[in-house]
Amino acid sequence: MSYQETWRASINDPETFWLGEARRLQWMTEPTAALSQDEQGRQRWFQGGELNVAQLALDAHVDAGRGDQAALLYDSPVSGARAQYTYRQLRDEVAQAAGMLRDLGVGQGDRVVIYMPMIPEAVIAMLACARLGAIHSVVFGGFAANELAVRIDDAAPRVVLTASCGIEVDRVIPYQPLVTEALRRAKHAPDCVVYVSRPEAEVDWASERDLDWGTLMERASPADPVSVDATHPLYILYTSGTTGKPKGVVRDSGGYAVALNWSLGAVYDLHPGDVFWTASDVGWVVGHSYIVYGPLIRGCTTVVYEGKPVRTPDAGAFWRVISEYRAKAFFTAPTAFRAIKKEDPEAQHLQRYDISCLENVFVAGERLDPPTYEWLAQTLQRPVIDHWWQTETGWPIVANPMGIEPMPVKSGSATLPMAGYDIRVLDDSGRELPAGEQGNLAIRLPLPPGCLPTLWNDEARFRKSYLDRFPGYYDTSDGGFIDEDGYVYVMGRVDDVINVAGHRLSTGEMEEVIGDHSAVAECAVVGIHDDTKGELPVAFVVLKDGSDIEQEQIEADLTSMIRNEIGAIASLRRVAVVQKLPKTRSGKILRKSIRTLAKEAREEVPTPSTIDDVSSLDEIADAIRAHNLGRYA
Repeated sequence: MSYQETWRASINDPETFWLGEARRLQWMTEPTAALSQDEQGRQRWFQGGELNVAQLALDAHVDAGRGDQAALLYDSPVSGARAQYTYRQLRDEVAQAAGMLRDLGVGQGDRVVIYMPMIPEAVIAMLACARLGAIHSVVFGGFAANELAVRIDDAAPRVVLTASCGIEVDRVIPYQPLVTEALRRAKHAPDCVVYVSRPEAEVDWASERDLDWGTLMERASPADPVSVDATHPLYILYTSGTTGKPKGVVRDSGGYAVALNWSLGAVYDLHPGDVFWTASDVGWVVGHSYIVYGPLIRGCTTVVYEGKPVRTPDAGAFWRVISEYRAKAFFTAPTAFRAIKKEDPEAQHLQRYDISCLENVFVAGERLDPPTYEWLAQTLQRPVIDHWWQTETGWPIVANPMGIEPMPVKSGSATLPMAGYDIRVLDDSGRELPAGEQGNLAIRLPLPPGCLPTLWNDEARFRKSYLDRFPGYYDTSDGGFIDEDGYVYVMGRVDDVINVAGHRLSTGEMEEVIGDHSAVAECAVVGIHDDTKGELPVAFVVLKDGSDIEQEQIEADLTSMIRNEIGAIASLRRVAVVQKLPKTRSGKILRKSIRTLAKEAREEVPTPSTIDDVSSLDEIADAIRAHNLGRYA
C-alpha cells in the first residue's frame, strides 16, 4: 500500500489495521480484539492477548534459527571495552539476570529502578525485568541524587540495579555516593541495591543492602518468560512536567511491541539482520524504543555506545562506529551533529571512514534547524529525516515513511502523520484551524498502540495534563501548523518545559531549586536559543533587600545548586540579576515575554495589556543585552 492508503486505513478502521499488525508477532495468546475500554474508561489495545516482550525480543529469534546473529554490539571509547552478543548469548544472559531478580524476590508487577551508564548490563537488566513481568523504571545516569530519590519514591521499587560508576569522556563519576544519598532522601526503601562492578571505580561493600551483580549472576538459575496481558505495564519512564514533579509515563506491553515493529519497517526501513545504531541513552525514551526494544523485536542488530560525538576521541567518533559496525540507519539528536560541525566544519574526519553502508540518517528530540540540516545533507549526501514524537507516545507521531513511500522533504517540517495519528491544529478554545494557521497540535482519540494509557498512580494528572483541555483529543503541548499538503510543522512547546540537547527539563523545577538560595527573593527560568544545544536555561533573579552577593558568586552558587539537585545536564550557566520581573497585575510572571525579548528587539515586543510595570520589560531587555544572551549572543 502507498503511504496515503496505509494512513487512511489506520484512521478509518484502526481496529482492523492494528489487529493485522499484531498478527505479525508471536503471541502466547493471540488477541481477538484490538481496541477496548477498561473499567476506568481508558482506551486499551489488545486486552486479553498475552505475550512477553523479552521473549519476542530474544527467544522468538533463537527459535526462528537466528540465534547466531549479532543482537547487541557494545562499543565504549571512554573505557576501551567492546563486546558482542548473539541473540542466543543475549537470551541466556537475560534469562540468568531474570533468575537473579527472582532470587531477590522480584515478581510480576514489582518495580525495579535501573540507574546505569551505557553498558550491556543496562539492556540486560531491562529485558530481565520484562522476562519476569516486572516493571522497570530506568533513570538517566546523569541525574543527581535528588532526581533519583523522587523517582524511587514514586515507583517504590523492590530492587535498585546500578553500577559502580559512569564515565563522562575522561571523568569517572562514582554512582555509589549518588545512590546512597538518594536512598537517604527517599521515603521508600528498596530491599537491596545491586552493583555492576566496573574497574574504573570500586564499591564499598560495608552495607548489607549492597550486593554484587557478578556474584548474584553466578548463583542464579535461568528464568523462563512470564506470560502477561497486553495491557500489563512494561515500564515507567519519568518525563518533566510543568509542576517540577516528574510524570511517570506508563507503557503497555502489547501495544508497544506492535507499534515498534511497525515503525521499524515503515519509518526506518529496517528488517531482520540490519544494523541500527541509535546514539542516545537508555535513560531516555529513544533508548527504550530504538536501542533496546524496537531493534530486538524486529530482529535487527543494535549498537550500545558509551561515548560522545566529540572528544571520544575526536569529531570522527560517529563515523567510526557507523563504518565499523556497518550501520544501515543512524539516529541521534541534532545537538550531536551541531557539536561535530563546530569541531569539524569541513567534515575532514569523515574522509577516514567508509560509511557506504549508511542509507538513512534520522534526527529527533529537538528542532532540526535549517543550517544543521543543510550541513548534514551536503556532507553525507543521504536522506536526513527529521521526525517528531514524545516520551508519552513512545514512537514517531510525524515522520517520513522511508519503508513505505519516501516523501519529498520540506524544510522545517517533520513530514507526515504516521499510522494511527489523526493530528489537528486547534485554537485555545478547541476550534479546528485551517491549513497554514498556527495553533495547538492535538491528536484525535483514540491514540494508536504504544502511547501512554495513563500516568503511574496518577490518573487525575494524566487527564488534566493531556485530555481535559481539548475533549476528544490528546494535547501534545506543542504548537505548530499543518500546510495544504498535510505536512506538519512543529514550532515548539507551549508550556514551561524546555529542550536542552534533546532532553526535556522543567523550568519550574529549576525555579524551585534557585528559590532555596538565601539571597534570592524570586526568579524566572526560561529557555533561550543556543547554537549547539538548541536551548539553554537562563535564570533571571531578584535578590532579597540588603543582599550584597556578587554576580560571580550568585552565578556559581546557583549553577552548583542546579547541578547537585537536578544534574549537570540542566546546563544552567547564565544568571542575570534584575531589580524586578515582568508580571501581570495578579502577580503572574510573564515568562513568554521574557522569551520573546531574547529573540526580538524591545521595540518589536508588544507590551501585554495585563502588565503591572512596563519598565520591568525594559530592564529584562537590558539584562539580555548585557549578558550577551539570545539574539545578542
